[in-house]
Amino acid sequence: MKTDIHPVYATATVKCACGNTYQTRSTIADIHTDICAQCHPFFTGKQKLVDTAGRVERFRQKYATKPPRDAAPATPES
Repeated sequence: MKTDIHPVYATATVKCACGNTYQTRSTIADIHTDICAQCHPFFTGKQKLVDTAGRVERFRQKYATKPPRDAAPATPES
């Protein structure tokens, strides 16, 4: 087996945007995350939309119910 090919595997501190921190082991000393187990909707049971670059809004616009084409226009044109 080759020697000196593996990275250093040490204790790392994980910091979440909600303020939660915990210790784990990694090759990176400090890890910053946006969502952790303390604030993730799956674990908390609370609905929370994580909108990255307007993707949720684009999804809602794409699948929004549209009025039928046969319907008269809402404003009368003169």
